[in-house]
Amino acid sequence: MSTCSTVSQELEEPLAGTAATARTWLLLEQPGPWGAKALTSSHLDPALGRALEAAAEGTGVRIALIRRPGRHADSGTPTVRQVYAAHTMPGRSWLRAATTCDPRQLLGLDFAALGRGEHRTFDSALGGRAHTGDPLALVCTNGKRDRCCALLGRPLAAELAASGAEGVWEVTHLGGHRFSPTLLVLPYGYAYGRAEAHAVKEVLHGVQEGRIVVEGCRGSSAWERPGQAAELAVRAAAREYAADALSVVGTAGAAPRWEVTVAHADGRRWRVMVAQVAALLPRPESCGSSVLGSPARMDVVAVHESRTTALAS
Repeated sequence: MSTCSTVSQELEEPLAGTAATARTWLLLEQPGPWGAKALTSSHLDPALGRALEAAAEGTGVRIALIRRPGRHADSGTPTVRQVYAAHTMPGRSWLRAATTCDPRQLLGLDFAALGRGEHRTFDSALGGRAHTGDPLALVCTNGKRDRCCALLGRPLAAELAASGAEGVWEVTHLGGHRFSPTLLVLPYGYAYGRAEAHAVKEVLHGVQEGRIVVEGCRGSSAWERPGQAAELAVRAAAREYAADALSVVGTAGAAPRWEVTVAHADGRRWRVMVAQVAALLPRPESCGSSVLGSPARMDVVAVHESRTTALAS
């Protein structure tokens, strides 16, 4: 029986416009096994997991659990856990790091402020500081959500870690199982699918240079799905790969058609027409589902650069 990722690849389902949406990511180290809903089905106290989910709801913050690549024996509760927070909006992105002996400290965070890009409470509550190491490469490996994530994600994470990349972590859920192996790269927040180790190394090298690799990219988590597809289309059309160069500044319309405005830091603008269509043929959207569906895809219909542009002063 074919897996959901095999079928998606055979159908050449496009990747653009399929990334999870989050302006800010909050990552908590939790070794050991993960269930399908990891915040409430792991060694993390499920009451704490539910409280964190409630605190983050509607704030633009997405919480995920992370662990180092390797075997995941049922080893109990760690003494010290790594914590990261990353804000992904262009021109204002940051990545902060901290450690904690008590994950309940995360309830002291101002989640609304984190979603707006303010890291003051992360620093004060957890002793947070700027992350100065390698970019983070978060590979989805949660086989309890979809077996493709385990079968394809774990070998990728292990290969990247063995190559010496220090920022590699396994992560609980990034969405889009059918694009496995999937990963998210921080601080800029671009997601990738059908990833291979050599391509990920190029992505990480690009991040170190402030550059975005568009091959295999699903989009930036800073934007909703139409904006993700539009921004990637403008990058390709304008051959603009600087991480902070482009922003989605407006989205008009509603499903199944939007007009997205993408702005360059130098004042140029583009109008991008994006249409939502069904990705055929009908099939299960994940290996854990027996229900046939046609997942929505974002097709860029047209890209128009504005004829009148004002250069930024």
